[in-house]
Amino acid sequence: MSTRSHPTPTRPASPGRRTRARAALVAVVSAVLVVVVGCGTGDDAVVQGDTFQFVSPGGNTQITYDPPASRKKVADLSGEEVVSGKKIGLTDFTGKVVVVNVWGQWCAPCRAEAPDLEQVYEENKDAGVAFLGINFRDNRQDAKDYIANQDLAYPSIFDYPGRTLVRLTTPTSVVPTTVVLDRYHRAAAVFLRTVSAEELDPLVKRLAAEPYTAGSGPASSQVKVPS
Repeated sequence: MSTRSHPTPTRPASPGRRTRARAALVAVVSAVLVVVVGCGTGDDAVVQGDTFQFVSPGGNTQITYDPPASRKKVADLSGEEVVSGKKIGLTDFTGKVVVVNVWGQWCAPCRAEAPDLEQVYEENKDAGVAFLGINFRDNRQDAKDYIANQDLAYPSIFDYPGRTLVRLTTPTSVVPTTVVLDRYHRAAAVFLRTVSAEELDPLVKRLAAEPYTAGSGPASSQVKVPS
């Protein structure tokens, strides 16, 4: 007489096991969102307390702040330079127009705009214009290789976790983002997309030509750019 085997019944997962699995899934999804949002389009920002965040009407990806009296200063940005490891920040460029560019070597739009950024830098660096990159979510060696391959001469802050970036905007901001500061380091223009030499060059030339008095300037209220 043959004996028929019966499958062992499967025990339902315990509530604790289901909770742990769900938490693990949420963690993975959250980590993926940080990268996915990186090369996407930012949401409208809001005004919170005395920190100004621009509300972009209709999801605009280019915002200008004019007249100059309407501009507000950004928070001080500083950190280790990608290649040298030395501390660098906005205070190293007092009295200069500063083009702040948020980038990652993993971001295709960043690679597309890099030659234009370098071109504008080279053409204006002797006219009171500085460039400062913020390298986000990169392996440091990969970032160094990118800088060498793109032949970028201006410095960048190494900011894998977004500690420096959070002083400018949220770490899940659009990448690339370019913020152009006037000589008082007030936000004069924001590009939530790739930027071309044709639109950036006349802008920095105009800002460099604006009146500036060393040691004086507007109130120190700060601006956070759109996320």
